[in-house]
Amino acid sequence: MSGSPMMDCNYPSILDDMLNSLLLVTGFVLLIYGANLLIDGASSLAHRLKISDIVIGLTIVAFGTSAPELAVNVIASFRGSSSIVTGNVLGSNIFNIMVILGITALFFPLEVKTNTTWIEIPFTILAALVVLVIAGDRMFAPSAVNRISREEGMICLFFFMIFMAYIAFTIKGGSYTGGIPKKVFSLARSVIMIIAGLLMLTFGGRFIVNSASEIARLLGVTERIISLTIVSVGTSLPELAASVIAARKKNVDMAIGNIVGSNIFNVFLILGVSAMVNPVTVPGGSQLDVLLNLLASLLLFLFIFTGRGRKIENWEGAIFLLIYGSYLYYLFFR
Repeated sequence: MSGSPMMDCNYPSILDDMLNSLLLVTGFVLLIYGANLLIDGASSLAHRLKISDIVIGLTIVAFGTSAPELAVNVIASFRGSSSIVTGNVLGSNIFNIMVILGITALFFPLEVKTNTTWIEIPFTILAALVVLVIAGDRMFAPSAVNRISREEGMICLFFFMIFMAYIAFTIKGGSYTGGIPKKVFSLARSVIMIIAGLLMLTFGGRFIVNSASEIARLLGVTERIISLTIVSVGTSLPELAASVIAARKKNVDMAIGNIVGSNIFNVFLILGVSAMVNPVTVPGGSQLDVLLNLLASLLLFLFIFTGRGRKIENWEGAIFLLIYGSYLYYLFFR
């Protein structure tokens, strides 16, 4: 009998845990389906309006594949949840290289083409260096607060426009490997799909931001850790599926290009837009995440030259996974 009141007191906590977990999963489902609806509907509308494949590839496909991260970060930025803003970007970038490319390389050694080696991966390193500088005010003034200002957000967007110009050049040269959807629906259906996709992204983003904050509170951990792990992994699921499928079909260039492009978009577009909406205060402890983000990009570049040919070998994929596992252990059990 004496144990019953204690069990009754635990019921609200258990229900809260279940509800927040359900909202989090629902948010991820809405994000993924919403992004697919938005891409298909917008590309269909663009084809009906006789817009060229170049413009579709540069706008709809490029922005659509980053829609989950963008939706979460813009909502978090409006709410002032800086930990989720930075954690989602850094966590997604680290997960993309160390887990997605790690798993892919473990089963399918990845051969890297010249453009990816000498332009796109160095651009990823540049993005990681930019984050190191704009998120590290204390490196230059020890008494300062690590903060990403609107002006620094504009710098990120400037680099994003340079990268978009590069994509435009590669499309015109016929070397662009990004998929451009060809499905064409009726005008009414296309518009409905766009509206539905935007609504799903909005509500999915809200569910994720709210439930992630509540889960962090209930578990007694910081929003930074929840966003670096659960939130960033969830928003990276489309990249994981796309890269594994591309590698299985022997389209390894698309598998790598998908990840590299996503990391560039995460920093220059998503972090840039987030800082423009609301200046981002970098939470304590994020220096490790910033440095690991840079290390992941540098290792990706280095691993290309360690074996025969420009390849990321199985054992290098295993190293990525080992580093990521150690990182998770440090986050939760330090």
